[in-house]
Amino acid sequence: QVQLVESGGGLVQAGGSLRLCCAASEHIFSVYAMGWFRQAPGRERKFVAAISRSGTRRYVADSVRGRFSISTDNAKNTVYLQMNSLKPEDTAVYYCAAAEVYLKITKDDYSYWGQGTQVTVSS
Repeated sequence: QVQLVESGGGLVQAGGSLRLCCAASEHIFSVYAMGWFRQAPGRERKFVAAISRSGTRRYVADSVRGRFSISTDNAKNTVYLQMNSLKPEDTAVYYCAAAEVYLKITKDDYSYWGQGTQVTVSS
């Protein structure tokens, strides 16, 4: 059963921007905290950002702080990852996920995952 669906990935030049979207099932979005992870080929899946159920508490990883931001649209059951000033090292498959507790940065703490969306940043 598909309950999280990412979109918005693609190919972008260094310095460009993308906004990733994750549409969640209502029964997940209304209960769980949301997060974004990314995984480059041959690398571990790493935490990127998280947001609380209320949307008032947010946290982004040091590696992307100042460039990425996370937000939600409650009416659309959607979480976003706005990515600015993209760098080649941001290239990865990006996943949205849902956890029972905010703030979780370990992937094992997330109960639901989307299929991922590819982001490729060219130099």
